[in-house]
Amino acid sequence: MSLYLWLNIATFGTIFLSFDKKVAYYKYFLSLLKSIVIVMIVFIPWDSYFTHQKIWGFNTSYIIGYKLLKLPLEEWLFFLTVPFSCTFIHFVVKAYFKNPISLKSSKLFWTIFSIIVFAIGVINIHQLYTSIAFVACSLSLFIINILQPEFMKQFIVTYAVALIPFFIVNSILTGSFTESPIVWYNNIHTFGVRIGTIPVEDLIYNMLLILLSTFFTNLFYTKKINFR
Repeated sequence: MSLYLWLNIATFGTIFLSFDKKVAYYKYFLSLLKSIVIVMIVFIPWDSYFTHQKIWGFNTSYIIGYKLLKLPLEEWLFFLTVPFSCTFIHFVVKAYFKNPISLKSSKLFWTIFSIIVFAIGVINIHQLYTSIAFVACSLSLFIINILQPEFMKQFIVTYAVALIPFFIVNSILTGSFTESPIVWYNNIHTFGVRIGTIPVEDLIYNMLLILLSTFFTNLFYTKKINFR
């Protein structure tokens, strides 16, 4: 079995905690499934195009070899397991921890952050991974911060906690513990800043992925409750 597949299985392990009474994550499964569809509509074409253009790629030594739209099976599973686990983190944090951040501070933080991220994306317009990831994430943050500021206040904590498994998994994917990376990047299309072996673009890419999966899960579930 491939190392990348093992990482997906490990990430999906949160399913065994989904029946915790206080979180009751299983109640969100239908809403989560809808959000995953949206995530895949956004990220699969993006991922496939970048793979086709050799902006990034996958080491055949660490994957099974089955591909669809140039993406290995493991990469397809990534867009199931990561949204599942990170959305789980969102609802666990929400259920068990009191958020100390004020709404005013959150709104200001995300406004400034989204402007900075947008500026970096525009300045690095010729680096495709940098520009697309930063601009897409900044616009999403800015819009959701206007539409759902209460959600964005919670998202600060969600993303901060999600950074812990993110650094573990992405360090493995980008070659911190293997002879060569599972996922490689063409440095022409990044601005060259890495945290260990992780391109800084991955932090923004994953922020967008987590943002969309948690936001739409929360949105679909809230609407379902309201319609009762």
